[in-house]
Amino acid sequence: MDLKEYIRSIPDYPKKGILFRDITTLIKDADAFKETINQIVDRSKNFKIDKIAAIESRGFVFASAVSYILKKPFIMLRKKNKLPAETYATEFELEYGTATIEVHKDSIAENDSVLIIDDLIATGGTAEGAAKLVKMSGGNVAGFIFVINLFDLGGCDKLKKSNYQVENLIEFPGH
Repeated sequence: MDLKEYIRSIPDYPKKGILFRDITTLIKDADAFKETINQIVDRSKNFKIDKIAAIESRGFVFASAVSYILKKPFIMLRKKNKLPAETYATEFELEYGTATIEVHKDSIAENDSVLIIDDLIATGGTAEGAAKLVKMSGGNVAGFIFVINLFDLGGCDKLKKSNYQVENLIEFPGH
């Protein structure tokens, strides 16, 4: 199954000049969604994992299913002020602005090996922010798995230069 066929491209969203890769068309197809989860689970075997983290919100769709199948705890990396207990927070650059994500301070234990899953990587700012949260918590980043890599925006290359192991299922240009 070619997962690329299930990704819708929307020009000028969320602002002019951005070509948005929409995963809702993939997850609404039961067979394509199942295949996506199976591929992520297969690639997860390349990592030593204690916990799985995902970036709000689309990353939750994939990571929670993978966490269930692998029987690993699921950690939510959420937008600012969405978590009720004490948090670590980090601000990072996006391709079209800045954002802050947080994690509960009691989510990741010292030396936990955490796999970070998200739907898409573009410039890598969000992924770098997620890695920073894992490290602030005392954990280690096992690596990253993305459904989509926008290869010409350099995010995966940036993570690899920082010595992170990175996997992705499909690739598109970002423009």
